[in-house]
Amino acid sequence: HSSRALIAHMHRTQDRQQDWTQIDTSPAPEVTANSLKDQNAKEVPAKSSSKRNQLAYTVTDVPPWYLCILLGAQHYLTALGGIVAIPLILSKELCLQHDPLTQSHLISTIFFVSGICTLLQVTFGVRLPILQGGTFAFLTPTLSMLSLPMWKCPEWTQNASLVNATSPEFIEVWQSRIRELQGAIMVASCFQIVVGFTGLIGFLMRYIGPLTIAPTITLIALPLFETAGNDAGVHWGISVLTAFLIILFSQYLRNVPVPMLTYSKAKKCHFIKIHLFQIFPVLFGISISWILCYVLTVYDAFPSDPQRYGHRARTDVKGEVVYQAPWFRFPYPGQWGIPTISLAGVFGILAGVISSMVESVGDYHACARLSGAPPPPKHAINRGIGIEGIGCLLAGAWGTGNGTTSYSENVGALGITKVGSRMVIIAAGVLMILAGIFSKIGAIFATIPTPVIGGMFLVMFGIIAAVGISNLQFADMNSSRNIFITGFSIFSGLAIPSWVQKNSEHLETGITQLDQVILVLLTTGMFVGGFFGFLLDNTIPGTKEERGLLAWKKVSGDEFDDILEGEVYSFPFGIGHKCCTGSWLHYLPFCPTSTSRGPQTQDPCTAL
Repeated sequence: HSSRALIAHMHRTQDRQQDWTQIDTSPAPEVTANSLKDQNAKEVPAKSSSKRNQLAYTVTDVPPWYLCILLGAQHYLTALGGIVAIPLILSKELCLQHDPLTQSHLISTIFFVSGICTLLQVTFGVRLPILQGGTFAFLTPTLSMLSLPMWKCPEWTQNASLVNATSPEFIEVWQSRIRELQGAIMVASCFQIVVGFTGLIGFLMRYIGPLTIAPTITLIALPLFETAGNDAGVHWGISVLTAFLIILFSQYLRNVPVPMLTYSKAKKCHFIKIHLFQIFPVLFGISISWILCYVLTVYDAFPSDPQRYGHRARTDVKGEVVYQAPWFRFPYPGQWGIPTISLAGVFGILAGVISSMVESVGDYHACARLSGAPPPPKHAINRGIGIEGIGCLLAGAWGTGNGTTSYSENVGALGITKVGSRMVIIAAGVLMILAGIFSKIGAIFATIPTPVIGGMFLVMFGIIAAVGISNLQFADMNSSRNIFITGFSIFSGLAIPSWVQKNSEHLETGITQLDQVILVLLTTGMFVGGFFGFLLDNTIPGTKEERGLLAWKKVSGDEFDDILEGEVYSFPFGIGHKCCTGSWLHYLPFCPTSTSRGPQTQDPCTAL
């Protein structure tokens, strides 16, 4: 899954009832997040349920400004691994393997756009505390599109000694490819905008169930095994160490609290226990391996000859990019040139768009449960999907090489931190924008040694595949019908693209554009597997319970029914009262009804 990074599934399924701040049991008065909220934010209504009381801040609460910044930074760091991974994966197919400076610009751009999309989603979209970022669902069709003969990188771009990153010829090579990506993403995003704001997402969800979603998500990650293996194989010792550390922190040490010194007026200097390993396993794993690579580079433990095994584990291979990158760089639309459009790219990206939309609907419901909000109504879901489409449009215009979607790992983080305030996510969005402008940050991440990235991929892609398979828990897997559909869809999604890549000449029709469309679709495993899953699940007889549709669509959230729906999902700044008063507006799929526009307020923070 948006796609989509290592700890998404773990956050959803483990330790949701465990608070991340366990205050020590000294005789002095305790200062908890709840007591801070009582002093600095609005009171929780007395009629709140016991589950809602477990939250330090619910979706409509406004924590103190310093807490918003700290928790916003945490969300930014939680999404960091997935956001940074996408440009690094694309760099090879964009012929940028030996141009770390441009890689850093791509990283800064995706940070910047993700921040803008997060602010749009929280303010005008579904209005839940849900972070937006790059999506792995777009990677598979993107890699298929760039594998077309016309977009394969010239041999000389794979040789570092022949690459001159400032030459017009090299610049045109990679910019022509990313412009093609931009055009495909922008056109495909229009489909998502239409589906969202017209309410068609509800119609599509009637026919898309676990047996369609499971092979689709699983096949996002499985075809990337070669990418992970190649990067890890640069130095297996470093990559295995990175994977081991991530597994150690996320699985074995996730329940081990770390004492941290803090200060409060009531208790002065005292220690609190924070489950750091559970919150930042990827960040810690990468950092330790990165530091080790630096030490081994200083002592020349890695070979300095580029042709020898292990050379790319050195930290000085890309080190000059930090000095070359400007301190500040403002990303802007069309920075790589005017986007170009081809049917092959558009149809391929559409497969990723559909997968991303369906997953996001599930994210909205999970986020509502974890943030103390009622289940999202149809108008909020429609707006959320529509705003995600606008986010993909912006990502295409800015040239991130990817789209945007809701980030599952940050949804899961809500269950750990017990802070569901959307003001925290607004703070995270602002921090992401600042990180995108401060281009030295992107440059630093571009210098991560290749085997460290490979070790992260080994774990991350495995988790994404497992998250896809986990959707089968909603269906009856004792049914031979469901076993057949699942097995056939996944196996076809691996076998057919593999054959097509090796025998594409047998599918030539003589029409270049049609050949490209067929080639991109049939080499995109998630499209092939998702198509067979959708077709067979909707044509082979089976009950809704057997297919998993009843459990799939079941929404739990009645424990939060004491919060007015309009208080959470209405438009901000009183727009619902000013602009949505006409009776005819009731028929707009994205406009709140008259009973769900929420109370008027003069407090700008609460109005958000």
